[in-house]
This record gives sequence, structure tokens and C-alpha cells, in this order.
Amino acid sequence: MKKKLAIALSLAMIMTLALTACGNKDDGGKSNGTPTGGTSSQQPAGNTNGSQPNGSQPNGSQPSGGDGGAAPKDGGTSLTFTTGGETGTYYGFGNVIANKVGDLTSTSVKAITSGGSAANIQALEDGDAQLGFVQSDVMVYAYNGERTFAETGASTDFSTVANLYMEQVQIVTVDPSIKTVADLEGKRVSVGAAGSGVYFNAVDVLNAYGLDVEKDIVPTYQDFGNSTEALKDGQIDAAFVVAGAPTTAVTDLASGRDVSLVSLDDEHINALIASCPYYSKDTIAKDVYGTAEDTTTVAVGAVVVARDDVSSEDVYNFLYGTFEDTANLSHGKAAELDLDFAASVTSIGYHPGAVAYFADKGLSVNAK
Repeated sequence: MKKKLAIALSLAMIMTLALTACGNKDDGGKSNGTPTGGTSSQQPAGNTNGSQPNGSQPNGSQPSGGDGGAAPKDGGTSLTFTTGGETGTYYGFGNVIANKVGDLTSTSVKAITSGGSAANIQALEDGDAQLGFVQSDVMVYAYNGERTFAETGASTDFSTVANLYMEQVQIVTVDPSIKTVADLEGKRVSVGAAGSGVYFNAVDVLNAYGLDVEKDIVPTYQDFGNSTEALKDGQIDAAFVVAGAPTTAVTDLASGRDVSLVSLDDEHINALIASCPYYSKDTIAKDVYGTAEDTTTVAVGAVVVARDDVSSEDVYNFLYGTFEDTANLSHGKAAELDLDFAASVTSIGYHPGAVAYFADKGLSVNAK
């Protein structure tokens, strides 16, 4: 029987769970349970490390996906696609994809805002949505019943649709004295909503530098929009934002303030990846937000998942709409879409509709 996730975890429970970085580990740092890691370390072939601005892509009339062989399926239904906050990449890109799927196939998709990865797993579990964006680490935590999902148990009635792009851990500040993660000690830092994917990313990064989220900083628990507003008003000193760069909330902040992003050094990145295999090294180019230099950080995959009971036709059509006309997907992340990267998830098996789509594109994926 499916376990219904709690809508809100008690803060005390979350802090206790946070003491164990990257979930329970065994056998080379892999998570216990059926899934044994996040996505592969492969980066999207077209990855611009966040350097592409949001906006219209070159216009064209022909589908610009991979090699032929795919065709939309008849019999599509209406799906709800739970994404993220209005000022995050999940919602912006998710809405563009949803519209394209409806334009090209018999499946209708409505993108809705949400509280992010953990809330999206909840929505799928409750039947309030059929598709959702999740961080590659959070979906494994859900499947294994770890971290924010430890209190209520595993959620396993979902499968992978595609890995779409990398979402960077962005440590945003307007305080020029904050240059390293170590400089966050004693500072007021937004670490995302309690129990969110961002929260655990913040815990992991801080732990890598020997900082405790409760003892060594003054944490606040805010979403992207509220975090950047608090930075603008001087209520906090820095904020963790985990999303594909450029992120609307940070772009808006940078339009009126001198924004800095805090880089991670190679020693701590390597240690973090060794203990948390969901992460990979990534770079945010300086022209993304007009920073003085490129920012070195870590990133996780932005994965679309679906309830297992969604029809194969609908999942196939979702992928068809996502990949067959990328030149006309009016969002900067469209430039990072890559079929090989989309098929790179190894932790949780792919939905049958995704297996069929990738097979038509000449790619083999692990079926759930």
C-alpha cells in the first residue's frame, strides 16, 4: 500500500535527519535500497553552464529533435505537471514544455507551481499530479525513504521520464566580504524551505566545509523569491538557490544590485562528490548574472518523473513535445536538451513510454 507523505515535517525531525549527510551510505557511498545513486556524471552535450539567457530561440518550422523514427501517439489525455515556484526554472521551463506538448501531440499538459522537488513527490503520491520535476538526489531519497522522507517511508510509485538539464547550487550574496563558503560562518543564510531539496543541498555543502547548518550559521527557511527579496532588503546575508542558471529570482535581484556567487574549491568539491555521488562539478559563466568572474560549484540533475499509472502514450508524447522541436522552445534551457543526457539516469528505472520513445531514437534505457 502506498504511504502518504506528510505535508509538513516537524523542524526538529528534519534537523535530526540532516545530521546524516547524503542519506544512509553503504558500499562505496551509494544509497541503501534499490536505487544506487543519482544520474550518471555525464553532462548535457549542449550544456552552456547556464550561460544562455531566457528568451526566444531561433525560429524554424521543422522539428529539431534527434534523428527521426519518433511519431506522436494517438489517445493522449490531460496531465498535470507539478514544477516549482514562479521565479524558478522548473516552472518557467516546465510551462514552455507543457505548451509545446499540447501543440504537437494529442496529450494536454498543464504546468502548475509548487514548493519544489519534495512537494512534487507528495503531489504524485496523492494523485494531484501525473508528472513532476525533481532533483536527481531528492528522487532517490524519496524512493529509499531517506532524509525528508524517512519519517513516512519510501515513495516508489513513480518512474523516470527524462533527465533534462543540470541545476546548479548557487550561493547568492550582495555582501562583497563573503567570498568563500567558510565566510558564511555566523551569517544569516537562507537554506531553502525546511525539508526541501535545497535545504539538504545546503546541509551537504556546509558539512563539506565543516559547518553545521544550525550551529555555525543563522539559518532562515525561504523559497527563491523570498530569499532574494530578503537579500535586497538586507534581512539576510546569503541564500542557497538550487536551480538551472539563469534563475529568474537571481536575475531580478542582479538587475538592481551587485550580485556575487560564492565558488567552491576543488578540494571540497571532490570530497563532496566522493561522499554524495549525486553531485557533479559545474561552472556558472560570469555573464549569466554579470558577476566579476565565473563561479565554480556543484550541480544535480533536473529530472522529470511520472506516476507509474500514467499511460505510455502520454509519456511518449511528453518526450516527443520536449525533444522534437527544440529550436522553438522559447526558454534558454532548451539549448541544453540532449537525448543522451536525457537517457542517463541509472538510479530509478524509466517509464514504459519513455523506454519506447528512446528506443525510437536509437537509445536504450533501463526500464522500471
